[in-house]
Amino acid sequence: MPDALFSPAAARNAALIAEVLKRVLSPSGLVLEIASGSGEHAVHFARALPALVWQPSDPDEAARRSIVAHARAAGLANIRSPLAIDAIRQPWPVARADAVVAINMIHIAPWDATNGLMAGAEATLAEGGVLYLYGPFREEGAHTAPSNAAFDDSLRARNASWGVRDIEAVAAAARAHDLHLAERVAMPANNLSLIFRRGRRGFAVNREASP
Repeated sequence: MPDALFSPAAARNAALIAEVLKRVLSPSGLVLEIASGSGEHAVHFARALPALVWQPSDPDEAARRSIVAHARAAGLANIRSPLAIDAIRQPWPVARADAVVAINMIHIAPWDATNGLMAGAEATLAEGGVLYLYGPFREEGAHTAPSNAAFDDSLRARNASWGVRDIEAVAAAARAHDLHLAERVAMPANNLSLIFRRGRRGFAVNREASP
């Protein structure tokens, strides 16, 4: 597969993320993945959740070629050709999805991409639809581990507009688009899964243990 890219992180975390997705996503429907990267997650999740249709996307052409290469090799009927979606640019070319997934995206993008993700998810999801985020986050203004602090420093050294985001700021950006934090799931390597639901107000956040 000459066009296929490979991510060691995706290989490590795909199965664990899939276990969370199996629990929080609808049993059937369309899932739109923003910033799919290499496409390894898309293939893993399409295989693990065969009743769901997976729509990968990425603004980078090399990433989209990699997604196509992995999808062809997998031979799965429930994964679509990738779309060239930039989260900041509205509207997205998907009118409706049952869930939106973004893995390791918002810390390797400017803050405008987080706002764009929320706006796009609001426009795409129906009442009760899920927005799933995965990655490192700060909580109450502090890093959850020294390794995350070092990672944050390295991100900001590469690009001053990048960085590990505060959960509180992400949740506030989501609320501005009728998306409300429903669950915080601790994941290995000091990462978190954050599950938002559209239009679901007035409930406490469920702080789950590691999957």
